[in-house]
Amino acid sequence: MPAKPTMKAIIEGLLYVAGDEGLLLAQLEQILETNQSTIRQIIEELKVSYESEDSGITIVDRPEGYQLVTKPCLANYIKKYVQTPVSASLSQAALETIAIIAYRMPISRIEIEDIRGVKSEKALQTLVSRGLIKEVGRAEGTGRAILYGVTNQFFTYFGLQSLEDLPPISQQDFEESEGEESDLFYDQFKRTMMDL
Repeated sequence: MPAKPTMKAIIEGLLYVAGDEGLLLAQLEQILETNQSTIRQIIEELKVSYESEDSGITIVDRPEGYQLVTKPCLANYIKKYVQTPVSASLSQAALETIAIIAYRMPISRIEIEDIRGVKSEKALQTLVSRGLIKEVGRAEGTGRAILYGVTNQFFTYFGLQSLEDLPPISQQDFEESEGEESDLFYDQFKRTMMDL
């Protein structure tokens, strides 16, 4: 039977999964069911271990929380990685996300997540880094969320001339697909791409 993970390992894993959004101290307190001073102490221990070890990551303080990030000394390498053409195919999550963007652009991350029923931060990062989507504006109202749309690279990547090459999907299809495990967008998008 595997050993129970330490509090340090749990915090590290949670911060990794949270990605760019990081986690609030209050969230960690609720998840770990322990007090904030214990959490702060463990995070300080993690910071020290990242600094003393040959590690490419560290933890930074955010307003009322924390975020796991790469160290600034890696910036040039990360820039090269992002600029390097990647031949690997897109994951199902990325395909679902880009299909939703193609059909519904401009669209915010929250709207994408409402349709997919899961977090989409990593998929969006992948698509932006590959140059398949970009910020096309900001939503009105509180927070001014980023709105995403496809790029010219999207059309090249999928061998499309325009968005009209995608199969038609009605508003009813959009509404019926929300929250379903099998994503209508992904299924139709995948079928279209296989037919090209």
